[in-house]
Amino acid sequence: MKGNDYWQHQNQEQLEKYYPNLKNTQYTITSEDTIDYNCIAWAAEDNQTWWWPDASEQNYWPPNIPRRETLDAFIKAFQTLGYQRCNISSELEIDFQKIAIYGLDTRPTHMARQLNNGKWTSKIGNWEDIEHELEALEGNTYGKVIFMMKKLK
Repeated sequence: MKGNDYWQHQNQEQLEKYYPNLKNTQYTITSEDTIDYNCIAWAAEDNQTWWWPDASEQNYWPPNIPRRETLDAFIKAFQTLGYQRCNISSELEIDFQKIAIYGLDTRPTHMARQLNNGKWTSKIGNWEDIEHELEALEGNTYGKVIFMMKKLK
């Protein structure tokens, strides 16, 4: 393997180690790794800022939204962007942009955004962005999809 092929292979092995469901699904690495933004920002379509409700206010969080790692705080943060609750379903709704909140019990751990092709896109921590199936990231690391929201495109 040479150059980019080697990089892609090494990154796939690392991703599949932490997210074993990826092995059984089709996914694509769609960017190189970066620390410029995280999955919450990526779900909000912001690739310049790290979003997290940290009490020390080191990261961006929408104004007047509680800085707590709770489902309620994440819901309120995305309501500021026009999102509203919807049923958990990976089906594509043409007129809507959907986001999924993953969690361990009720504590949010990750977010994904649905693409126009029906697949989902995620920023994996400090790592790459990937295009994946909704269930592909469920497991010990992120838990499962616990909440879903949508807004008109």
